[in-house]
Amino acid sequence: MTTLYDVPADALIDALAEDLEDRLDQPDWAEFVKTGEQRELPPEQEDFWATRAASLLRKVATNEPVGVERLATEYGGKKGGSTRYRVAPEHRADGSRKVIRTILQQLEDEDLVKTAGGEGRRITAEGRSLLDDTAGEVMEDLDRPELERYA
Repeated sequence: MTTLYDVPADALIDALAEDLEDRLDQPDWAEFVKTGEQRELPPEQEDFWATRAASLLRKVATNEPVGVERLATEYGGKKGGSTRYRVAPEHRADGSRKVIRTILQQLEDEDLVKTAGGEGRRITAEGRSLLDDTAGEVMEDLDRPELERYA
């Protein structure tokens, strides 16, 4: 049986995002909000919400139990420093906790993730099954010649 560890992460996330696009609703504010303090503009992808949800589901499965704080650190980036004169060093900034928390709550409503009392969030059996089934589909697609770049 194929698991999420057997296929490339980007191929799994793309396939999982297609499935989650129908199951999760993007909030009205999501098209206007930045994904972190270090960003200048909101994301321009049409399917950003589903892609981030798929990525979060994979991260919860690989790093469980995991909380919003640690996920915000993983989705963060570099911030600060003068780009013109380089007078100040760059600093780290965390990703948006609101976006992460809202997606995790939606994944909980779909019974893909559950809260593990004070430890963070864990993947449910249904979530693990969805990941493994999607990984199996991705593995079948990887055998096709047009997707040899992952091999």
